[in-house]
Amino acid sequence: MPAFRILNAQLINEGQIQPADLRIEHGFITEVGQHVSAKPGDQVIDAAGQYLLPGVIDDQVHFREPGLTHKATIRSESRAGVAGGVTTFMEMPNTTPNALTQRLLQDKYDIAAATAFGNYSFFMGASNNNLDEVLRTDAKAVCGIKVFMGSSTGNMLVDNEQTLDALFRECPMLIATHCEDEATVRANAERYKVEYGDNAPAWIHPLVRDEQACLISSSMAVELAKKHNTRLHILHLTTADELGLFRNDIPLAQKRITAEVCVHHLHFTADDYDRLGNQIKCNPAVKAPHHRDALWQALLDDRLDIIATDHAPHTWNEKQQPYWQAPSGLPLVQHPLLLMLEYAKQGKLPLEKVVQKMAHAPADCFQIDRRGYVREGYWADLVLVDPTQQTTVTAESILYQCGWSPLLGETFSHRITHTFVSGELVYEDGQFQAEKAGQRLAFSR
Repeated sequence: MPAFRILNAQLINEGQIQPADLRIEHGFITEVGQHVSAKPGDQVIDAAGQYLLPGVIDDQVHFREPGLTHKATIRSESRAGVAGGVTTFMEMPNTTPNALTQRLLQDKYDIAAATAFGNYSFFMGASNNNLDEVLRTDAKAVCGIKVFMGSSTGNMLVDNEQTLDALFRECPMLIATHCEDEATVRANAERYKVEYGDNAPAWIHPLVRDEQACLISSSMAVELAKKHNTRLHILHLTTADELGLFRNDIPLAQKRITAEVCVHHLHFTADDYDRLGNQIKCNPAVKAPHHRDALWQALLDDRLDIIATDHAPHTWNEKQQPYWQAPSGLPLVQHPLLLMLEYAKQGKLPLEKVVQKMAHAPADCFQIDRRGYVREGYWADLVLVDPTQQTTVTAESILYQCGWSPLLGETFSHRITHTFVSGELVYEDGQFQAEKAGQRLAFSR
C-alpha cells in the first residue's frame, strides 16, 4: 500500500476549518499539520481549494445480501457509497434468511470480507424467540442489536412485550430500534383499503404509517430503556411529536438514549408524493412539511445525534407496482454527503455540523475504534470534496444495482474527488482505483 501526502487542503474536523497537510502510511493517518514530512515514493495530492473530511459513517443501510441480490449486493452498494464519500456502513439484518443466529450473521461478514468497498459492520437481528442467540453477540466486534418494533421489509417484528422487556433488560450492548406501532398501522391500513380499494395513491402512506404509530412505539422503547438503563438508539425519526423524548443538555458520549435522522426525511415532504409516488414510499413515512422543519431544528440543537441514509433499494419494476404492493425503501447511499453539503451552502447548517453528524457522532455513538475523526493514529478514512465543481445525478452516474434514484436530475454544488478507505485510495476523479478495501469495524466497548 503506497504512502500518500495530501497538501494544501481545507480540513473540516472537530468543529474547526483550517489549512492542513496530511500523511497516510500503512492504512493510518501518521501526520496532520502545516508541513508533513516527505519520503521517497510518496504519492502526492495537491488539494488546494478542496475540503478534506473524515469519511461518512452510515449507521443504517440495507444492502440486500444474502437472498435479495436481484435488488442489490454488498459489493454494488458499498461501491456506490464510496463514490459518495461513505467510507463505513452498518447493515441491517432483514436479509434472507434474516440474520437471527450467530452463524447467519457471520455469513454476512464473510461476504463483506470478500467484496466490500467500504468498512463494515452488521447488526444482529432480534426476534420473538432468539434471545439466547442475541446474548451471544460480541459487543467488541458487532455494531449492535436491531429490533423491529414495527414490521417493515422482512418478517422480523418483535411484538411480544415479555420478549421486549427481556431484550432491554439483559442485552449489554446497543439496541437500535425501528419504532412504529403495528396495531396502529394495521388499523389505518384497513381504513384506507376500504376508502380507496386497490387504487390507493402513494400520498396516503404518511396517513397509514402516521405520527401516532411512531410516537406510541418510540415512547415504549424509551420507557423500556429508562427502566433497564439500556443503551438505546432510535433510528429514522420522522415526527415533531417524538422529539420531546430526546435530550440535548448532556454530551453525546454521556447519552444512554440517542436518535438518528435520515437524509430523505430532511429533504422530502408529503408534498413530494404527487411528483415521486412510490419512489419515496418508505418506513417510517416521509411526512408533512412541519415535521421536516421540526427534524431540522432538533438536528441543529442536538436532540437528533446522527444523519444516516437507511439506503434500501428495490428494483424499478417493484416500485412501479400499485401502492399496496410496492415495497418500502429508497436508494440514497451515493449522495448523502453531497445533499448535506448543499444544505450547508444554503446556510441550513454549518459545514462543521455536517461532519459532526455524519462522521464524528456515529463514531462516538457506536464507540468505533479509531475512525470518524482526522487524527494521528486513526484509520485513514478520508474524503476530498471540490466546492467549485458541480455534480448532476444522471441515469448514467447512478451506481446502485437497481439503477434509479429519487434524486435523479438534481444538481449539487460540490464534487467528491477522492475517497480513502482504511488508507487505500479507492475512488479518484470518477474512477475506482481499488476494490475490497473495507475492513471490519472494531468497537472500544
